[in-house]
Amino acid sequence: MNGRARGSGGGAGPLLPGAPTGTQAAGASPPDGRGAGLRIVRLANFVAPASGGLRTALRELGKGYATAGHEPVLVVPGERHTDEETEQGRVVTLPGPLLPGTGGYRVLTDRRRVAGLLQSLAPDRLEVSDRTTLRWTGRWARRARVPAVMVSHETADGVLRTWGLPEGPARRAADALNVRTAHSYARVVCTTEFAEREFLRIGARNVVRAPLGVDLAGRHPALRDAGLRARHARVGDALLVMCSRLSVEKRPGTALDALEALLRRGRRAVLVVAGDGPLRGRLEQRAHRLPVTFLGHLDDRAALGALQASADVCLAPGPAETFGLAALEAMACGTPVVASASSALPEVVGAAGATASDSGEAFADAVELLLGRPEHERREAARARAELFGWRTAVDAFLTVHDAPVRLPVREGAGEGVR
Repeated sequence: MNGRARGSGGGAGPLLPGAPTGTQAAGASPPDGRGAGLRIVRLANFVAPASGGLRTALRELGKGYATAGHEPVLVVPGERHTDEETEQGRVVTLPGPLLPGTGGYRVLTDRRRVAGLLQSLAPDRLEVSDRTTLRWTGRWARRARVPAVMVSHETADGVLRTWGLPEGPARRAADALNVRTAHSYARVVCTTEFAEREFLRIGARNVVRAPLGVDLAGRHPALRDAGLRARHARVGDALLVMCSRLSVEKRPGTALDALEALLRRGRRAVLVVAGDGPLRGRLEQRAHRLPVTFLGHLDDRAALGALQASADVCLAPGPAETFGLAALEAMACGTPVVASASSALPEVVGAAGATASDSGEAFADAVELLLGRPEHERREAARARAELFGWRTAVDAFLTVHDAPVRLPVREGAGEGVR
């Protein structure tokens, strides 16, 4: 996977007829005097203080856009209205109601208020990270002649299947949703080939590919902490870690199934879970007789990195993942990953990890496979694979999608988010 966004069909030219290309945008200042950089307004729902990969991606892309000379503005739902300057640029929160059963997610439901804010912000580019409740912003962008992209952070049919919809109906519903999404935006951004397939299946010709990344300085094998490891695992124990939101679509119960399977086989193993979500209580109740520690959401990035670096194997059981930032962070720390074969993670982990069908026994088999390799070999392979996915590569790719110039070098290692 290279650093340039790759187009399928019509995604290679300017985003809208008459819209400035990146070269044009860099050549002259806009009439409002903001400078040559573009104001890239980003909208996202389902972002909470304890959320994971999406929050990380939004932060790191925003920081990269700012370093490249642009003006990122992020709009997300919150408990009340706020407006502040941060390391990722300006962040505006608008009041949004809590979504029941999601463990703290809020959504932007006041279309008039969002549209009014967009009008006042006068974006040069619009980037949307919710293709359900925010899809209407594609129509707003076309009326305002603002080039707009939708970022697909999950597969629609995958999420529908994890919520119990049979494969056939899930696929039909996903196709209908994706047709509307593709028609609403100038471009649809997918982070992996896996994520791209459901749009190519419906014949969408405005799909581009751009990877996400990992903080290669903040996540490193040197974070391995013998004392931390000793607190969670005895000598001879295999220390497994899962960094995930504890929600239905992530299938966290598979990690408990895998642990049980390993213990039945006589493998000494423990599991540490970093993350929170609506399923936590149910999982804790189920695991009360298993060697499992639930840490909840970790705000301390260094603590999470040390945990990831100190583990033997990271488990990533989510079958609908379209990239898997937590798994990539673990690999940057030198810890190999067992990932769901149903997800995009086989593309990301490559030969440095292992994949398994969505069952505890299969995950246990994959854990045994990785533990059977010499430790130094599996750790070196994990780190080497992660080094292909720096944030500079990701930022360059996303700016290319926006036809936006990279006028300054993007600094690597700006810090990862905590799951």
